[in-house]
Amino acid sequence: MHRQTLVARIALLFAGVFGVSALLAPDATALPTLPFGTPTYTVQVNRPGGAPGYIFYTSGLAAAVPFTVGGPGLDQFGQANIIVDKSGKEVWRYVPPKGQSVSNFRTQVYQGRKVLTWWQGGGGGGHGEGVNYITDTRGRLITTVTPGRLKSDVHEFRLTPDGRALITSYVPIAADLSSVGGPRNGTILDCVATVIDVATKRVVLQWSSHAHIPVSETALRYGDPRNAVLGSTFDPYHMNSIVLDPSGNLLFSFRNLSAIYNVDIRSGKVNWRLGGKHSDLKLGAGVAMHGQHDAEYAGPNTIRVFDNNITGTQQLGTSSIKWIRLDLQRRTAHLVRAQRHPAGLSAAATGNAQGLSNGNTFGSWGTAPHISEFSPSGQLVYDATLPIGTYRAYLDTWP
Repeated sequence: MHRQTLVARIALLFAGVFGVSALLAPDATALPTLPFGTPTYTVQVNRPGGAPGYIFYTSGLAAAVPFTVGGPGLDQFGQANIIVDKSGKEVWRYVPPKGQSVSNFRTQVYQGRKVLTWWQGGGGGGHGEGVNYITDTRGRLITTVTPGRLKSDVHEFRLTPDGRALITSYVPIAADLSSVGGPRNGTILDCVATVIDVATKRVVLQWSSHAHIPVSETALRYGDPRNAVLGSTFDPYHMNSIVLDPSGNLLFSFRNLSAIYNVDIRSGKVNWRLGGKHSDLKLGAGVAMHGQHDAEYAGPNTIRVFDNNITGTQQLGTSSIKWIRLDLQRRTAHLVRAQRHPAGLSAAATGNAQGLSNGNTFGSWGTAPHISEFSPSGQLVYDATLPIGTYRAYLDTWP
């Protein structure tokens, strides 16, 4: 497949999802940035002040686009786990078996040592079914992890310091969709979070979104083409990240609720909601998020989140990384700052933001094909463009 053909296929995909008129409209601030960039990984900015290390990312869009591409001369477009240095030189690559995808490639710590982890499997429609891999830093298999009897979804596989893993799964179930304009006997994707002990494979907790969150809280409307998502099954929740909070409870990001939930890890009870239709915290100016990804703690009372700024397929403006200060006693949330890309990128899906030890922020702009690093003052100190966007990107030492 020639690159022009690939570009045409992605353009048609975006035209189908976002509408042909959106691709031709003059107001670029209300459009998603198209997910293809330079023919190879290309460093655009590399200023002093950037943190040292290697960049870990996955080529292709396993989490967002329901096809993969490859062939002679098109390795950059195919699915692979890749490590590059900050000059853009590739130093390691893993290509999955034919017919499989990879995503969420990163370093983590397991049993006291640094490891490589990723999701691998099949599926499409903005999620997937597969398993999670843990290998040594050269890619030699240590173990694989699945969420009990469920299949692992592409979005999250996060190891905790005590040897557990946090995993997402998307499970079709029957549901009443009358509250969102659908049938009473409809089908949805229930997002299930699993906490599992990696060494013993014992399931510690499985938490169903549908059991705790009414379908009516979704930001989507059944059958509205403007709220179409990739895939045919209605997806009211779309859980895309799980982390532990400082107390050991669970923090979830839900793209299709435009909200973040904190859940008690022992009882499964919802402690509080940030954003969405029924926020338990009063939102200060600029706090509201839409279609966000990768909610993490940047401090004991501060959340860092990649705000895509999109509802369904309606891009509301540019994307940003937000730092939000929480006051749980007063039930308030205030915006500390918001970091935008100088190019005014609007990521229709995916993206992440990693806090570095020197105070910088590193990450992927998701479907907008950039990987960037910012200083604490907001200066762009590193920026690279990719052939196609990537789900997440991380900076760390290697091997």
